[in-house]
Amino acid sequence: MRIAQLANFIGPASGGMKTAIHALGEGYVDAGCERLLVIPGPTDSRVSTHAGDVVQLRAPKVGGGYRLIVEPWRVTEVLESWRPTSVELSDKLTLLPVARWARRSGVGSVLFSHERLSDMFAMRTGLDTTSKVSIALLNRILVRSFDTIVVTSRYAEDEFTNAAAGADCPMVRVPLGVDLDTFRPALDPQRAEGPLRLTYFGRLSREKNPHLAVATAVELHRRGISMTLDVYGDGPHLSELVELAAGAPVTFHGFVEGRADLNARIAAADISLSVCPSETFGLAVLEALASGTPVVTADRGGARELVDEGSGAWAAPRASALADAVLDLAARPEAERRRAARARAEQFPWSATVDSMLDVHAEVTRSARVAVGA
Repeated sequence: MRIAQLANFIGPASGGMKTAIHALGEGYVDAGCERLLVIPGPTDSRVSTHAGDVVQLRAPKVGGGYRLIVEPWRVTEVLESWRPTSVELSDKLTLLPVARWARRSGVGSVLFSHERLSDMFAMRTGLDTTSKVSIALLNRILVRSFDTIVVTSRYAEDEFTNAAAGADCPMVRVPLGVDLDTFRPALDPQRAEGPLRLTYFGRLSREKNPHLAVATAVELHRRGISMTLDVYGDGPHLSELVELAAGAPVTFHGFVEGRADLNARIAAADISLSVCPSETFGLAVLEALASGTPVVTADRGGARELVDEGSGAWAAPRASALADAVLDLAARPEAERRRAARARAEQFPWSATVDSMLDVHAEVTRSARVAVGA
Protein backbone atom coordinates (compact mmCIF):
# COMPACT_ATOMS: atom_id res chain seq x y z
CA MET A 1 0.00 0.00 0.00
CA ARG A 2 0.99 3.61 -0.61
CA ILE A 3 -0.48 5.72 2.19
CA ALA A 4 -0.53 9.51 2.09
CA GLN A 5 -1.11 11.25 5.42
CA LEU A 6 -2.38 14.83 5.21
CA ALA A 7 -2.16 17.00 8.31
CA ASN A 8 -3.48 20.54 8.18
CA PHE A 9 -3.95 23.22 10.86
CA ILE A 10 -0.55 22.41 12.37
CA GLY A 11 0.57 24.55 15.28
CA PRO A 12 1.96 24.60 18.82
CA ALA A 13 -1.23 23.13 20.31
CA SER A 14 -1.22 20.09 18.05
CA GLY A 15 1.38 18.05 19.94
CA GLY A 16 -0.91 15.08 20.42
CA MET A 17 -1.84 15.01 16.75
CA LYS A 18 1.81 15.28 15.74
CA THR A 19 2.66 12.37 18.03
CA ALA A 20 -0.10 10.24 16.51
CA ILE A 21 0.84 11.05 12.91
CA HIS A 22 4.50 10.27 13.63
CA ALA A 23 3.75 6.96 15.36
CA LEU A 24 1.34 5.85 12.64
CA GLY A 25 3.73 6.84 9.85
CA GLU A 26 6.60 4.89 11.34
CA GLY A 27 4.28 1.94 11.87
CA TYR A 28 3.12 1.99 8.25
CA VAL A 29 6.70 1.96 6.97
CA ASP A 30 7.74 -0.79 9.39
CA ALA A 31 4.83 -2.86 8.02
CA GLY A 32 6.20 -2.54 4.49
CA CYS A 33 4.03 0.32 3.20
CA GLU A 34 5.21 3.41 1.36
CA ARG A 35 4.24 6.59 3.16
CA LEU A 36 4.03 10.28 2.25
CA LEU A 37 3.28 13.06 4.75
CA VAL A 38 1.93 16.44 3.57
CA ILE A 39 1.94 19.33 6.05
CA PRO A 40 1.70 23.13 6.00
CA GLY A 41 4.77 25.27 6.62
CA PRO A 42 6.42 28.62 5.93
CA THR A 43 7.91 27.51 2.58
CA ASP A 44 7.65 24.70 0.05
CA SER A 45 10.05 21.85 0.71
CA ARG A 46 10.45 18.10 0.39
CA VAL A 47 12.71 15.92 2.52
CA SER A 48 13.25 12.18 2.69
CA THR A 49 13.14 10.46 6.09
CA HIS A 50 13.29 6.89 7.29
CA ALA A 51 9.47 7.06 7.56
CA GLY A 52 8.93 8.30 3.99
CA ASP A 53 8.99 11.67 2.27
CA VAL A 54 7.65 14.77 4.00
CA VAL A 55 6.24 17.44 1.71
CA GLN A 56 5.75 20.88 3.23
CA LEU A 57 3.48 23.32 1.38
CA ARG A 58 3.69 27.03 2.05
CA ALA A 59 0.73 28.10 4.14
CA PRO A 60 -0.26 31.26 6.02
CA LYS A 61 -0.49 31.62 9.76
CA VAL A 62 -4.08 31.80 10.92
CA GLY A 63 -3.66 32.65 14.60
CA GLY A 64 -2.04 31.10 17.66
CA GLY A 65 0.99 30.01 15.65
CA TYR A 66 -1.07 27.65 13.47
CA ARG A 67 -0.56 27.30 9.74
CA LEU A 68 -3.31 26.22 7.37
CA ILE A 69 -3.13 25.01 3.76
CA VAL A 70 -5.67 27.17 1.92
CA GLU A 71 -4.89 25.91 -1.59
CA PRO A 72 -6.08 22.28 -1.59
CA TRP A 73 -5.37 21.92 -5.31
CA ARG A 74 -1.67 22.08 -4.48
CA VAL A 75 -2.17 19.00 -2.28
CA THR A 76 -3.87 17.10 -5.11
CA GLU A 77 -0.98 18.01 -7.43
CA VAL A 78 1.41 16.32 -5.01
CA LEU A 79 -0.85 13.29 -4.71
CA GLU A 80 -1.33 12.93 -8.46
CA SER A 81 2.43 12.76 -8.83
CA TRP A 82 2.95 10.32 -5.94
CA ARG A 83 -0.09 8.08 -6.74
CA PRO A 84 -1.20 6.82 -3.31
CA THR A 85 -3.56 3.88 -2.88
CA SER A 86 -5.23 5.64 0.07
CA VAL A 87 -5.20 9.01 1.80
CA GLU A 88 -5.62 9.73 5.51
CA LEU A 89 -6.80 13.23 6.45
CA SER A 90 -6.95 14.76 9.92
CA ASP A 91 -8.60 17.98 8.70
CA LYS A 92 -12.37 18.41 8.54
CA LEU A 93 -12.63 21.76 6.83
CA THR A 94 -10.15 22.95 4.23
CA LEU A 95 -9.07 19.68 2.60
CA LEU A 96 -12.49 18.33 1.63
CA PRO A 97 -11.62 18.80 -2.08
CA VAL A 98 -8.87 16.21 -1.57
CA ALA A 99 -11.46 13.63 -0.49
CA ARG A 100 -13.47 14.37 -3.65
CA TRP A 101 -10.30 14.00 -5.74
CA ALA A 102 -9.65 10.63 -4.11
CA ARG A 103 -13.12 9.36 -4.98
CA ARG A 104 -12.80 10.42 -8.62
CA SER A 105 -9.33 8.86 -8.82
CA GLY A 106 -10.12 5.47 -7.30
CA VAL A 107 -8.09 6.24 -4.18
CA GLY A 108 -9.41 5.20 -0.76
CA SER A 109 -10.05 8.01 1.74
CA VAL A 110 -10.01 7.99 5.55
CA LEU A 111 -10.97 10.84 7.85
CA PHE A 112 -9.07 10.53 11.13
CA SER A 113 -11.35 12.53 13.42
CA HIS A 114 -9.25 13.69 16.36
CA GLU A 115 -11.64 16.25 17.90
CA ARG A 116 -15.36 17.01 18.05
CA LEU A 117 -16.30 20.12 16.11
CA SER A 118 -18.86 21.25 18.68
CA ASP A 119 -16.33 21.09 21.53
CA MET A 120 -13.54 22.56 19.40
CA PHE A 121 -15.55 25.64 18.52
CA ALA A 122 -16.90 26.08 22.04
CA MET A 123 -13.52 25.76 23.76
CA ARG A 124 -11.60 27.94 21.29
CA THR A 125 -14.19 30.70 21.24
CA GLY A 126 -15.02 30.57 24.94
CA LEU A 127 -18.73 30.32 24.10
CA ASP A 128 -20.99 27.74 25.71
CA THR A 129 -22.98 27.10 22.55
CA THR A 130 -22.21 26.94 18.85
CA SER A 131 -24.33 26.51 15.76
CA LYS A 132 -25.52 22.92 16.11
CA VAL A 133 -27.29 23.15 12.76
CA SER A 134 -24.09 24.18 10.94
CA ILE A 135 -22.03 21.44 12.63
CA ALA A 136 -24.65 18.80 11.84
CA LEU A 137 -24.64 19.92 8.20
CA LEU A 138 -20.85 19.74 8.00
CA ASN A 139 -20.85 16.26 9.53
CA ARG A 140 -23.36 15.11 6.91
CA ILE A 141 -21.03 16.44 4.22
CA LEU A 142 -18.04 14.67 5.79
CA VAL A 143 -19.65 11.23 5.95
CA ARG A 144 -20.63 11.53 2.29
CA SER A 145 -17.13 12.60 1.28
CA PHE A 146 -14.97 9.91 2.90
CA ASP A 147 -14.94 6.15 2.52
CA THR A 148 -14.45 5.59 6.26
CA ILE A 149 -14.48 7.73 9.40
CA VAL A 150 -12.00 6.74 12.12
CA VAL A 151 -12.67 7.93 15.68
CA THR A 152 -10.57 7.37 18.79
CA SER A 153 -13.26 6.94 21.47
CA ARG A 154 -16.97 6.39 22.05
CA TYR A 155 -17.20 10.07 22.94
CA ALA A 156 -15.76 11.03 19.54
CA GLU A 157 -18.00 8.49 17.82
CA ASP A 158 -21.18 10.09 19.17
CA GLU A 159 -20.67 13.16 16.99
CA PHE A 160 -21.00 11.12 13.79
CA THR A 161 -23.44 8.36 14.73
CA ASN A 162 -26.59 9.78 13.15
CA ALA A 163 -24.90 11.29 10.11
CA ALA A 164 -22.87 8.15 9.34
CA ALA A 165 -25.90 5.88 9.62
CA GLY A 166 -27.84 8.06 7.21
CA ALA A 167 -25.04 7.97 4.65
CA ASP A 168 -24.14 4.29 5.17
CA CYS A 169 -20.58 5.40 5.90
CA PRO A 170 -18.44 2.92 7.86
CA MET A 171 -17.18 4.25 11.17
CA VAL A 172 -14.30 2.50 12.96
CA ARG A 173 -13.14 3.17 16.52
CA VAL A 174 -9.35 2.98 16.78
CA PRO A 175 -7.86 4.00 20.15
CA LEU A 176 -4.50 5.73 19.99
CA GLY A 177 -1.42 4.32 21.69
CA VAL A 178 1.46 5.36 23.91
CA ASP A 179 5.23 4.95 23.69
CA LEU A 180 5.69 2.41 26.46
CA ASP A 181 9.49 2.49 26.15
CA THR A 182 9.85 6.26 26.58
CA PHE A 183 7.16 6.67 29.22
CA ARG A 184 8.03 4.31 32.09
CA PRO A 185 7.59 4.33 35.88
CA ALA A 186 10.43 5.57 38.05
CA LEU A 187 12.78 2.82 39.22
CA ASP A 188 11.94 3.62 42.84
CA PRO A 189 8.54 5.38 42.92
CA GLN A 190 8.13 5.09 46.67
CA ARG A 191 8.73 8.35 48.49
CA ALA A 192 9.09 9.80 51.92
CA GLU A 193 6.32 11.76 53.62
CA GLY A 194 5.64 15.17 52.19
CA PRO A 195 3.06 17.21 50.34
CA LEU A 196 0.83 15.54 47.76
CA ARG A 197 2.52 16.10 44.40
CA LEU A 198 0.19 16.88 41.52
CA THR A 199 1.13 17.56 37.93
CA TYR A 200 -0.45 18.96 34.79
CA PHE A 201 1.30 18.81 31.42
CA GLY A 202 -0.03 20.10 28.14
CA ARG A 203 -0.79 23.19 26.13
CA LEU A 204 -1.88 26.17 28.25
CA SER A 205 -4.74 27.09 25.94
CA ARG A 206 -8.49 27.12 26.31
CA GLU A 207 -9.23 23.89 24.42
CA LYS A 208 -7.15 21.90 26.95
CA ASN A 209 -8.84 23.57 29.96
CA PRO A 210 -5.74 23.95 32.18
CA HIS A 211 -7.77 26.48 34.18
CA LEU A 212 -9.76 23.62 35.69
CA ALA A 213 -6.59 21.78 36.75
CA VAL A 214 -5.22 24.91 38.45
CA ALA A 215 -8.60 25.64 40.05
CA THR A 216 -8.60 22.10 41.48
CA ALA A 217 -5.21 22.71 43.08
CA VAL A 218 -6.42 26.05 44.45
CA GLU A 219 -9.45 24.31 45.96
CA LEU A 220 -7.24 21.70 47.66
CA HIS A 221 -5.02 24.47 49.04
CA ARG A 222 -8.10 26.32 50.31
CA ARG A 223 -9.07 23.18 52.24
CA GLY A 224 -5.70 23.14 53.96
CA ILE A 225 -4.32 20.10 52.07
CA SER A 226 -0.52 19.95 51.92
CA MET A 227 0.09 19.74 48.19
CA THR A 228 1.97 21.14 45.20
CA LEU A 229 1.05 21.39 41.52
CA ASP A 230 3.79 21.40 38.87
CA VAL A 231 2.61 22.67 35.49
CA TYR A 232 4.61 21.73 32.38
CA GLY A 233 3.71 23.50 29.16
CA ASP A 234 3.28 26.89 27.59
CA GLY A 235 0.51 28.73 25.81
CA PRO A 236 -1.53 31.89 25.43
CA HIS A 237 -3.30 31.65 28.78
CA LEU A 238 -0.25 31.42 31.03
CA SER A 239 -0.84 34.84 32.59
CA GLU A 240 -4.46 33.97 33.39
CA LEU A 241 -3.36 30.75 35.07
CA VAL A 242 -0.67 32.48 37.11
CA GLU A 243 -3.28 34.93 38.35
CA LEU A 244 -5.73 32.11 39.12
CA ALA A 245 -3.08 30.25 41.13
CA ALA A 246 -2.04 33.27 43.18
CA GLY A 247 -1.30 32.20 46.77
CA ALA A 248 -1.46 28.46 46.05
CA PRO A 249 1.66 26.24 45.72
CA VAL A 250 1.51 26.05 41.92
CA THR A 251 4.75 26.25 39.90
CA PHE A 252 4.81 26.92 36.15
CA HIS A 253 7.88 25.33 34.60
CA GLY A 254 7.26 26.09 30.93
CA PHE A 255 7.65 23.70 28.03
CA VAL A 256 9.77 20.58 28.58
CA GLU A 257 11.73 19.79 25.43
CA GLY A 258 12.86 16.18 25.92
CA ARG A 259 10.31 13.40 26.26
CA ALA A 260 12.60 11.43 28.59
CA ASP A 261 12.85 14.51 30.83
CA LEU A 262 9.08 14.93 30.73
CA ASN A 263 8.65 11.28 31.66
CA ALA A 264 10.91 11.68 34.71
CA ARG A 265 8.89 14.67 35.91
CA ILE A 266 5.56 12.92 35.42
CA ALA A 267 6.77 9.74 37.10
CA ALA A 268 7.82 11.76 40.16
CA ALA A 269 4.27 13.02 40.71
CA ASP A 270 1.65 11.27 42.81
CA ILE A 271 -1.31 12.18 40.60
CA SER A 272 -1.68 13.73 37.15
CA LEU A 273 -4.57 16.10 36.46
CA SER A 274 -6.02 15.69 32.97
CA VAL A 275 -9.44 17.15 33.55
CA CYS A 276 -10.61 18.60 30.22
CA PRO A 277 -14.14 17.24 29.61
CA SER A 278 -13.95 17.64 25.83
CA GLU A 279 -10.92 15.48 25.04
CA THR A 280 -11.75 12.98 22.30
CA PHE A 281 -8.92 10.72 23.44
CA GLY A 282 -6.22 12.08 25.75
CA LEU A 283 -2.65 11.08 24.91
CA ALA A 284 -1.49 12.92 28.04
CA VAL A 285 -3.58 10.51 30.10
CA LEU A 286 -1.82 7.50 28.58
CA GLU A 287 1.60 9.09 28.98
CA ALA A 288 0.93 9.67 32.68
CA LEU A 289 -0.40 6.13 33.19
CA ALA A 290 2.57 4.65 31.34
CA SER A 291 4.81 6.64 33.71
CA GLY A 292 3.13 4.89 36.64
CA THR A 293 1.23 8.01 37.69
CA PRO A 294 -2.53 7.62 38.23
CA VAL A 295 -4.85 10.20 36.69
CA VAL A 296 -7.81 12.25 37.84
CA THR A 297 -10.03 13.24 34.92
CA ALA A 298 -13.48 14.59 34.16
CA ASP A 299 -16.43 12.21 34.13
CA ARG A 300 -17.11 12.82 30.44
CA GLY A 301 -15.01 12.85 27.29
CA GLY A 302 -12.58 10.44 25.71
CA ALA A 303 -10.05 10.74 28.54
CA ARG A 304 -12.56 9.20 30.94
CA GLU A 305 -12.64 6.06 28.78
CA LEU A 306 -8.93 5.52 29.39
CA VAL A 307 -9.05 5.63 33.18
CA ASP A 308 -10.42 2.63 35.04
CA GLU A 309 -11.11 2.18 38.75
CA GLY A 310 -7.60 0.97 39.49
CA SER A 311 -5.63 3.56 37.53
CA GLY A 312 -7.36 6.76 38.58
CA ALA A 313 -10.55 8.57 39.47
CA TRP A 314 -13.04 10.91 37.85
CA ALA A 315 -15.62 13.51 38.79
CA ALA A 316 -17.80 16.23 37.34
CA PRO A 317 -15.71 18.99 35.72
CA ARG A 318 -15.86 21.29 38.75
CA ALA A 319 -12.93 22.15 41.00
CA SER A 320 -14.69 21.00 44.17
CA ALA A 321 -15.70 17.62 42.74
CA LEU A 322 -12.28 17.01 41.20
CA ALA A 323 -10.59 17.92 44.48
CA ASP A 324 -12.67 15.21 46.18
CA ALA A 325 -11.55 12.73 43.51
CA VAL A 326 -7.90 13.66 44.10
CA LEU A 327 -8.22 12.98 47.82
CA ASP A 328 -10.02 9.68 47.25
CA LEU A 329 -7.30 8.53 44.85
CA ALA A 330 -4.48 9.70 47.12
CA ALA A 331 -5.91 7.62 49.96
CA ARG A 332 -5.24 4.38 48.09
CA PRO A 333 -1.94 2.52 48.60
CA GLU A 334 0.71 4.14 46.41
CA ALA A 335 2.31 0.97 45.04
CA GLU A 336 -1.10 -0.43 44.13
CA ARG A 337 -2.27 2.63 42.20
CA ARG A 338 1.07 2.95 40.37
CA ARG A 339 0.99 -0.70 39.26
CA ALA A 340 -2.59 -0.28 38.08
CA ALA A 341 -1.67 2.86 36.11
CA ARG A 342 1.13 1.13 34.22
CA ALA A 343 -0.99 -1.97 33.59
CA ARG A 344 -3.75 0.16 32.11
CA ALA A 345 -1.35 1.94 29.74
CA GLU A 346 0.04 -1.39 28.55
CA GLN A 347 -3.35 -2.13 27.02
CA PHE A 348 -2.71 0.67 24.48
CA PRO A 349 0.51 -0.05 22.53
CA TRP A 350 1.01 1.86 19.29
CA SER A 351 1.36 -1.47 17.49
CA ALA A 352 -2.33 -2.18 18.04
CA THR A 353 -3.27 1.23 16.65
CA VAL A 354 -1.11 0.72 13.58
CA ASP A 355 -2.53 -2.75 12.92
CA SER A 356 -6.10 -1.42 13.09
CA MET A 357 -5.32 1.50 10.78
CA LEU A 358 -3.62 -0.80 8.26
CA ASP A 359 -6.83 -2.85 8.15
CA VAL A 360 -8.80 0.34 7.50
CA HIS A 361 -6.48 1.41 4.68
CA ALA A 362 -6.59 -2.05 3.09
CA GLU A 363 -10.40 -1.99 3.11
CA VAL A 364 -10.82 1.52 1.65
CA THR A 365 -8.22 0.71 -1.02
CA ARG A 366 -10.13 -2.41 -2.02
CA SER A 367 -13.49 -0.62 -2.02
CA ALA A 368 -12.18 2.32 -4.06
CA ARG A 369 -10.81 -0.01 -6.73
CA VAL A 370 -14.10 -1.88 -6.92
CA ALA A 371 -16.00 1.40 -7.27
CA VAL A 372 -14.00 2.46 -10.35
CA GLY A 373 -13.89 -1.05 -11.81
CA ALA A 374 -10.15 -1.47 -11.40
